Amino acid sequence: MEWEVVIGLEIHAQLATRSKIFSGASTAYGAPPNTQACAVDLGLPGVLPVLNGEVVRMAAKFGLATHSTVARRSVFARKNYFYPDLPKGYQISQYELPIVHDGYLDIDLDDGSSKRIGITRAHLEEDAGKSLHEDFHGQTGIDLNRAGTPLLEIVSEPDIRSAREAVAYMKKIHALVRYLEICDGNMQEGSFRCDANVSLRPRGQEAFGTRTEIKNINSFRFVERAINYEIERQMDVLEGGGQVVQETRLYDADRDETRSMRTKEEANDYRYFPDPDLLPVELDQAFLDEVAASLPELPDARRARFVEQYGLSHHDAGVLTASREVAAYFEATVEAAGGEGKLSANWVTGELSGVLNKEGMDIGDSPVTPQMLGGLLLRIADGTISGKIAKQVFEAMWKGEGEADSIIEQRGLKQITDSGAIEKIVREVLEANPKQVEQYKGGQEKLLGFFVGQVMKATQGKANPGEVNRIIKRLLAD
Repeated sequence: MEWEVVIGLEIHAQLATRSKIFSGASTAYGAPPNTQACAVDLGLPGVLPVLNGEVVRMAAKFGLATHSTVARRSVFARKNYFYPDLPKGYQISQYELPIVHDGYLDIDLDDGSSKRIGITRAHLEEDAGKSLHEDFHGQTGIDLNRAGTPLLEIVSEPDIRSAREAVAYMKKIHALVRYLEICDGNMQEGSFRCDANVSLRPRGQEAFGTRTEIKNINSFRFVERAINYEIERQMDVLEGGGQVVQETRLYDADRDETRSMRTKEEANDYRYFPDPDLLPVELDQAFLDEVAASLPELPDARRARFVEQYGLSHHDAGVLTASREVAAYFEATVEAAGGEGKLSANWVTGELSGVLNKEGMDIGDSPVTPQMLGGLLLRIADGTISGKIAKQVFEAMWKGEGEADSIIEQRGLKQITDSGAIEKIVREVLEANPKQVEQYKGGQEKLLGFFVGQVMKATQGKANPGEVNRIIKRLLAD
């Protein structure tokens, strides 16, 4: 049997407000347990929720950025279930009338093509608290600091057909919410996580198979591993003559497996009904126009501009625009480097990214500013130093030794461009290696690299490589 994989993702993005969705309590991360849960979050008698207007604005920004319909009228509902970290016994969410629906995002596939993934809906809701098991022997602690934290739940259509596609879609959403500045995307702190719905069906069959939901996956790597494990597990069940059970499963990263958590609930199990304490959210065109005017240049548009404006490849432009911070760093570098787009792209995606990854640092923490890097690239472009010497200068800049010009001056790294001086050294190298000269003239032209290397060694890498090549070829042709 040939199986087709069907995947849909439910991504939870914590909205970057300072206060919670229905109360004035802080959303700051890392506070001691239960110090940021007020009477509203705890569901104490007599308290009423008040909607934070900023979450509506953020949801509308997401909707407009994903070609979605932003509903003029949306309604909050109560989703009823009992769990220790849900103090009210229900979660305020949206059900029949979400604030965002019917949108899409295009993702890039491994073969260079693109694919459109539908967005069914994106709705606002409050987060629950957190159960703590590690620090309590035989007991569970409850931290309600997260209770009431604003979430935007983004539900995709079941258009995803592999774990790789799921990761590409999740990364695209992650980049977008950070561009929009509606979510910090911090997966370690739980600000961005997803549930994956996975099912299999015989290829060619229209009806969906029975799905399982893998809950609360908080890294791109784990999303891919969890989905691939679940695909193999379901395939083994079906090919063994069994039936997949609709259930909620957890991914155990240590064991690299999913395991059953509970039977999957249906919508009617939650007994949704409109929350009587909250009025419907009604938006007018003036509000939507204002939100639309506030949108930044989005990743796809920025990538297309980088290709057009700087002559970059589609791949390099994609790497540079995957993060708003990297894109801004790159453009500031180009400006400081006098418009050297391709050279700036090579250094930002190469040397700079390499050392940032090695040190585990974000680009915003780089000790080499865009202006400093641009200054270094100017010296490469005008022939003051070679690309090889530039790497030494960059390393010194990273260590805090100053600007490129001062390092070049202090270390005497200026490139030798004087043709006469270079020719003198080339003649000395050729005279010292008569056997290799004879072999070169006999047809072994690969020895050109040997001669270049000897000249660069003699000049400590300071000779202009282009001029060295030209002079060697001319003298050997005599």
